[in-house]
Amino acid sequence: MRTLAVAALQTTPVAHDPKASWERFADQVRAVRATFPHVQLLVVPELLLSAEAPLLRSRPEWMREAATPVPGPLTDRLCALARETGLWLVPGSVYEQGDDGHVYNTALAVSPEGEIAARYRKVFPWQPYEQTRPGSEFVVFDLPGIGRAGLAICYDGSFPETARQLAWLGAELVIQPTLTTTRDREMELVCARANAWTNQVYVVNVNAADPAGVGASVIVDPEGTVRQQAGTGEEVLVDVLDLDAVTRVRTYGSAGINRPWAQLARYGDRIELPMYGGTFRPTPSRDRA
Repeated sequence: MRTLAVAALQTTPVAHDPKASWERFADQVRAVRATFPHVQLLVVPELLLSAEAPLLRSRPEWMREAATPVPGPLTDRLCALARETGLWLVPGSVYEQGDDGHVYNTALAVSPEGEIAARYRKVFPWQPYEQTRPGSEFVVFDLPGIGRAGLAICYDGSFPETARQLAWLGAELVIQPTLTTTRDREMELVCARANAWTNQVYVVNVNAADPAGVGASVIVDPEGTVRQQAGTGEEVLVDVLDLDAVTRVRTYGSAGINRPWAQLARYGDRIELPMYGGTFRPTPSRDRA
C-alpha cells in the first residue's frame, strides 16, 4: 500500500501580525508532530502566514505590506521547521513579492529535508475582491515512494480546469488551502466532491477556523465520498490516505461502475475542444485502463 498520513489543521492566523502568526503556526506544527507521530504531511489554510484578516477587517494595502520574496527569510524558517519535525509542510499560501513587482498568492510545499519542492501561484484569484496577480500554470510535486500531489488554492476549486489539469499531470491528491469567510462554503464543498469524483483523486481542502473563516474543512476520497469534515472552530483532521485507491478506482470505477478518467484517457484526443483550441491529450498509458 502507498499510504500518506495527513494532518489538515483548521486554524487561524493572528490578524495583521505575521510574527505572532508564525509563532502560533510553529507551535501547532510541533504539537501535531508530538501528538500524531505517524503524520507525514501537514497542511494549513490559505494566507495563514501572511496574517490576513477576516473579510470585513481586511485592508487593501496589507497585501503589499505582508508580501515576502520566495525564497527568502520566511521560506528559510519553513525549511528549518520541516527539517526539525521531519514533516512535509504545505503551509497554506503566502503573499509572494515577485521579481516582476507583482504580488502573488502562492502555495508552497516543503520537504522533510528542508527543500522547497513546489511553488504554485494561484491561477484564479477571487476577483474582484482579491487583488493578487494571477499565476499562469498548475503545479504538481512528488512524494518519493508514495505518489504525486497537486496544489490548488481556494477559488481555484470553482474552475473544473484546475483539478483536471492537476490530474492530467499525474496528481493523485489535490491539496487545497482555503480562506473562505462567506456563506458560499457549501458550494465549495460541492466542488471539492465533484473535483474528486470526476478526476478520481483525493482532495484535502483546508479552510480557516472561525473567526478568520467558516471552517468546514474536508477530506474527500477518489469516489467523491467525504471521509472527514470539520466544524467551524479550530480542529485537526488526521487521516491516512491510501493512494493505491486512486489506481483501484480509475481501473474498476467509482462504486465499481464509473470510470470517467479512463474514458477520457482512451478517447479524449478525438474530442474537439474549441474553447481550449485543441483536444484532450492522452494521459500516460497507465491511466488508460
